Amino acid sequence: MKVKTSGGGKAEKDGKSKRLDVKMRTQAFAESVAWDESVSGLSGMSGIEVVQEAVKRLPNSPGVYRMVNAGGDVLYVGKARSLKKRVTNYAQGRGHTSRTSRMIRDTATMEFVVTRTETEALLLEANLIKRLRPRYNVLLRDDKSFPYIVITRDHEAPGIYKHRGARSRRGDYFGPFASAGAVGRTINTLQRAFLLRTCSDSVYEGRTRPCLLFQIKRCAAPCTGEIDQRSYTALADSANDFLSGKSSVVKSQLAASMQQASDALDFEGAARYRDRLAALSHVQSQQGINAQTIDEADVFAAHQDGGQTCIEVFFFRTGQNWGNRAYFPKADASLDAPTVLQAFISQFYDDKPCPKSILVSHSLEEQDLLAEAFTAKAGRKVSVSKPQRGEKRDVVDHALHNARETLGRRLAETSSQARLLEGFAELFALDETPKRIEVYDNSHIMGANAVGAMIVAGRDGFIKNQYRKFNIKSRDITPGDDFAMMREMLERRFTRLVKEHNDPQTDDPGNDDPDILPAWPDVLLIDGGLGQLNAVNAILSELGVQDRVTTIGIAKGVDREAGRERFFISGRQPFLLPVRDPVLYFIQRLRDEAHRFAIGTHRARRKKELVRNPLDEIAGIGPGRKRALLHHFGTAKAVSRAGVDDLMSVDGISETIAQQIHSHFHEKSGR
Repeated sequence: MKVKTSGGGKAEKDGKSKRLDVKMRTQAFAESVAWDESVSGLSGMSGIEVVQEAVKRLPNSPGVYRMVNAGGDVLYVGKARSLKKRVTNYAQGRGHTSRTSRMIRDTATMEFVVTRTETEALLLEANLIKRLRPRYNVLLRDDKSFPYIVITRDHEAPGIYKHRGARSRRGDYFGPFASAGAVGRTINTLQRAFLLRTCSDSVYEGRTRPCLLFQIKRCAAPCTGEIDQRSYTALADSANDFLSGKSSVVKSQLAASMQQASDALDFEGAARYRDRLAALSHVQSQQGINAQTIDEADVFAAHQDGGQTCIEVFFFRTGQNWGNRAYFPKADASLDAPTVLQAFISQFYDDKPCPKSILVSHSLEEQDLLAEAFTAKAGRKVSVSKPQRGEKRDVVDHALHNARETLGRRLAETSSQARLLEGFAELFALDETPKRIEVYDNSHIMGANAVGAMIVAGRDGFIKNQYRKFNIKSRDITPGDDFAMMREMLERRFTRLVKEHNDPQTDDPGNDDPDILPAWPDVLLIDGGLGQLNAVNAILSELGVQDRVTTIGIAKGVDREAGRERFFISGRQPFLLPVRDPVLYFIQRLRDEAHRFAIGTHRARRKKELVRNPLDEIAGIGPGRKRALLHHFGTAKAVSRAGVDDLMSVDGISETIAQQIHSHFHEKSGR
C-alpha cells in the first residue's frame, strides 16, 4: 500500500480513523467512570449476583462491557448488539463452558459503554482488549509495528529508507513488509536498480567527494553533482513507480534505454542498464508466490493443534508478495479456529491501515460486521471474504499450509523445551517445573561503562520482551567490583518487583495460569561460584525475598572449559554434570545468552560514550545551536577555545548563552 503524507503529520487517510479512535476512547472513559460510581455498592456479592444486578439497569443498545475482578483487573471485554440480551445470557447461570463459569465466578464489577452502532462497539472492543489485555480474551501477542519503505520528498535529493512508527516526514510510504530483513534486502537491491541515496541529510550536506556507494554503483552521488538534479529526480520517480506496481512499465523503459545505448555503441552504458534490469528481476524473484489477480490484500490462515493456534499472515501490495509473519495468539483451548481468527483480525487493524481486501481461511460469524467496521475506519470499501475457487483460494491454501508447518515446528520446540525444564527441575530438586528462569550477568572494561543484564527463559524459550538492562549508577563501587555491581542490579530488580507484585498469589496472575508468564522468577542463575551465590543470597535475604526464589551459581570449569562447569546451590555440595547431558547444554545456552546480551549492551553504551559531544553537556544547547556552533567553528574543541564575543557572532547564540558556554569550558578546565 502506498500512502502519501504532507510534512508534520500522519497519512491523511488515517486521520479520520484516528479522530474516531480518540473520540471513542474519551467516550469509553467518561461512561465507564459514571458506571463505576453507580455499581460501587455491589461489593460482597458473588459473581453471578453482580451480573444479575447489572441486567436490571441495562438498555437494549449496542455497546461494550467489561468484567472486572475484586483486584480491579479486567477479566474480559466483549461487545454486543444488545447489552441487555448479552448480559442476560451470563445471568442465567447455565449452559456455560468451564472458562465462562470461572470468568463469572471471579467477576466483582461490570462496566459498560453504550455506543451508537455495533460497528463502533466492535472497534472499541478491539481497542480496549489491546490496551487492557484481559485474561479471558483472545490476545494478540508479538504486536510489533511493521516496517515500511519511504522515498522522501522533503529534500532536493530524495532518499530511500526503512521506516517504522509515525509518518512525520513528507514522502511516499510503501508497505507493510513482514520483517525488517525483507525491507533491508529490498532497499539494497533497489539501490542497484535506481541508485538512490540512503545517507542522512546532514551527511549529504557535508560531502565533498563521492562515497564508497558511488564507487560500487549503488548511488548516483547527487551530493557532489555526479548526476544533475533532473536526472536524479527521474530515478526517484522510477523507483516510486516500481514500488507502486508499475514494474512492467519501468522495466520496459530500462530495456528501451539499454537498446538505445547499444545501438549507439555505448556498451558501457548498456551494461549499466542491464545490471539495473537484473536487480529489478532479483527483487521480484525474492518475493516468492505472486498472485496475478491480487492487487492489495492481507491473507489470514488459522490452524489449531495441541491446544494452540497459529495464524499466518501474508501481505500483498501492488500485486507483489511483501512477506509473511506467523502469530500465536493467547486463547483458551476451548475456542475454535474461526472464533480465534475473528478476534485476532479485529485487534490486528486497531493501529494499522486496512488493505482493500482481507482473505480468510475460515468463514467468520461476524464477517460482514468486520467489513463494515474496517470500511468505516479506512474511509473506503474494505472486503472480508473466504475465497472458494481460483487463484485467491490457492493463496489462502498456501498460507494455511504455512500455518500448519509453523505450528508443527513450534509444538516440537515447546515439547523439547518442556522436557528440558522438567529435567532442570529434577536436577536441582525443585518442587515444581520452573515457569520463569532469570539469568544475570554484567560487563565492563576495568569498571568503565559498567552494565548489568537480565535475560528470561520459560516454557516458550527465550522471552526477549522481558530482558532488562541495568546501567550501573553507583559512584561508590570500586571499578571492576563484580559483587557490588550484582548487588545494585538485584536490589533494583527485586525492590521494584516487591513494590509492584508484593503478593504472588494476587498480584502475579502467572502463578495460577500456565499461559501467563509470572512476574516473579522461580530460579535465579548467577554466573559465578560459591562467593557469588552467597552474596546474592545475602542480598535477597536483606530484601526479605530469599524464600520466594531458588538461586543457582554456575562456575566455569578448569581453564574455562565448556562442559566442566560446577554448580552451586544452597544445601548441596558442588557438583558437575555429564559432558553430554542435555540439561547441561540447556544451562550453557542460558548462560551464553546472558553473556551475549550483557556484552552487546556494554558495547552499545561504550559506542555512545565515544561519539558523545562535549556540547551535549551544556544546558540550553539543543540540536539547532549545536549545529550552528559546529558549522561556525568546525569542532567542539574550537568552540571550547572561543571567547564570548566570538561565540556571540554565531546565529542563535545570545550573550547569556555565550557566557554559559564559555563558563562551562573554562570552569571545567580550571582557567
